[in-house]
Amino acid sequence: MKDTPLSNCERDFLLQAIEEKKRLDGRQTYDYRKIKITFGTDYGCCFVDLGKTRVMAQVSCELIAPKENRPNEGIMFFNIELSPMASPAFEQGRQSELSVKLNRQLERCLRNSKCIDTESLCVVSGEKVWQIRVDVHMLNHDGNLMDAASIAAITALCHFRRPDVGIQGDEVTVYSPEEREPIPLSIYHMPISVSFSFFQQGTYLLVDPCEREERVMDGLLMIAMNKHREICSIQSSGGIMLLKDQVMRCSKIASVKVSEITELVGKALENDKKVRKAGGRCGFAESLPQERITALKMDKTPVEMMDVTERANDIVQKAGVPPQTVASPVVPVPGLGQVGQGLQNTWGLEEDEEVEEEESDISGEEQEGKVTQMEEEKYEKEESRGDVVEISDSEEEEVVILHPETPNKAKNTGFSSHQKGAASSKKGQKK
Repeated sequence: MKDTPLSNCERDFLLQAIEEKKRLDGRQTYDYRKIKITFGTDYGCCFVDLGKTRVMAQVSCELIAPKENRPNEGIMFFNIELSPMASPAFEQGRQSELSVKLNRQLERCLRNSKCIDTESLCVVSGEKVWQIRVDVHMLNHDGNLMDAASIAAITALCHFRRPDVGIQGDEVTVYSPEEREPIPLSIYHMPISVSFSFFQQGTYLLVDPCEREERVMDGLLMIAMNKHREICSIQSSGGIMLLKDQVMRCSKIASVKVSEITELVGKALENDKKVRKAGGRCGFAESLPQERITALKMDKTPVEMMDVTERANDIVQKAGVPPQTVASPVVPVPGLGQVGQGLQNTWGLEEDEEVEEEESDISGEEQEGKVTQMEEEKYEKEESRGDVVEISDSEEEEVVILHPETPNKAKNTGFSSHQKGAASSKKGQKK
């Protein structure tokens, strides 16, 4: 499985933010991420957290035959493992180009800089020497693996203790830690790598790039330096040309960062030494929250009980009368509960009653509609039959006789204009 590539929108956003001197995690241009150094239970095991990047370094040793050209010197061996657990871009069982580059850079930083006295690792000249092996495992990848690996490796070497040996004739005896106190390695200085990323063909510079910033960078410069401002190794990668002023500027920044990191490493080693000497919990045992996992009883918290009554009275006097927000419960129907006024509960029986009321309303409306329709049909029949009109001889009296079945219709209706004309014409004919 390979890592998901960045989209054009993400790339443009990152470059635009870098041009405006802004970073995704809110850091400034020359700011390092938070560094946390912890140690394992055994000597030589170190964990380094550089932001979200997590690295573990483990140092081990064994007696082997020396090299023919260097019979009086021990051997230093470095191995960097990129696990798929750290990033989906790493593949299992296959050495990638990144791992080869990191391994070579770590060897230049620690072994070629002669930071460790290899002659002190010799037991018997030409026969037995100590081989110091440093295994660096990437636990989580969020950028700048080289800096985290260099800090973890040099801290683990400083924390490591090799067994003591005794020589009697041709016999070499290796003593256990219970028999003799282990011996630390002889370290001259502590080289630490500082990475610089360049963007827009060297126009913009960032210290300690994260994983997304590494994807859009044009070049990378790694400077390994100790606190004495001695450059141990320097390596540039990418298709950019750096000026002398840019390299000098980066070296000045690296000297400041290396001094701060070296001081942090020294404090971490000193604290671990004090804890181990005092017999307290250290290493992996310290990171386990035993109160939550292995014990169900928590320590009692001391509470000051002096002048409790006076303080309580003062609080009661200053506090007002609490408002009555919740009324007593009301039980309108057995099986139902109601708290407060004006709250209608539509559960249970009340819901059935509402349904019945709605059904009764619907049936009443239907009945009214049927009655109105029957009255209209009856009225239309009456109009089709017509009214009976009788006209008397006198002009003053006008009598209208309606059908007996329509007593409630217009009682005070008179003649229309054409009816009056017809009535007058009939009267003239009679005369």
